[in-house]
Amino acid sequence: MNEKRIREVIEIEKQAEEMLALAKREAEQLPIQAEAEARDLLEKARASAREEARSMLEHVEAADDGAEIMSKAKERMGESEELAARNIERAVTYVLERVVGKA
Repeated sequence: MNEKRIREVIEIEKQAEEMLALAKREAEQLPIQAEAEARDLLEKARASAREEARSMLEHVEAADDGAEIMSKAKERMGESEELAARNIERAVTYVLERVVGKA
């Protein structure tokens, strides 16, 4: 009877060690995944801002009041870049909070 209990305890400890090892491997991957996702979000935001700016600039060429439209386009482009920067900061903060919370 004691031998059976000892085997059960050993098996439970083995399972716990395997679960701990798996959790550690997953935790090590979280920052890597978070950084990649943050880079992707930032690149998408920048690409969107560039496309919006490019579209606005095309309209500037056709407009009579090009200087005003150009100014607005630059302002919107700056706002888009600021938004992208804020979003990346929020994404990194979120990921770090998740990593720290799970570690």
